[in-house]
Amino acid sequence: MIESRDSKLIATSNLDTLMLDPLPPETRVRLLRFPLGSQNSMLLPLEQITEIIKIDVTEILPVPEMPSCLLGICNWRLEMLWLLDFNNFVGYPSTFELEPMLTSLTVIVVQINHQSLGLGVQQVNDIELHDLQQLQSVPLGLFPPDLLPLVQGTLPGSSDAVLDLKAIIHCPLWKKHQGSYDS
Repeated sequence: MIESRDSKLIATSNLDTLMLDPLPPETRVRLLRFPLGSQNSMLLPLEQITEIIKIDVTEILPVPEMPSCLLGICNWRLEMLWLLDFNNFVGYPSTFELEPMLTSLTVIVVQINHQSLGLGVQQVNDIELHDLQQLQSVPLGLFPPDLLPLVQGTLPGSSDAVLDLKAIIHCPLWKKHQGSYDS
């Protein structure tokens, strides 16, 4: 069968009408979920995470005269890494109170102003996609007051909060002990 030039033109025209509009740009961000206290969970943007590691608690060197939320330091990539008990830091019971027989600590290593900090948490859960433009303000009484300055907002219809690590540098703890953290 011989195709005519007109039939090719019609076929091309039909294909042009089937073309779909381009997809809108993705506005969702990848977030890491980890438990906070015994009932809540926190979400942290993956772009703020350098690494997730497990540290044997015997490798943590306590530092005298520091607040109880500062577990101490450990060796990480040949650098000194400050370890923060994140639960204790934001007003929840310590990770070690929640799990007294803990032998290793899950640490979320983050970068703040070119300085590494390890957030000690009970565990990490999933990576999820959420639209941060949809965040809502934190309802009063949902979290301890120490946590509120670190929260960007909560996800719609839930009490899951998204953490803002940039806000951590404005905490009074860092200003009080600022010289201690410089390495």
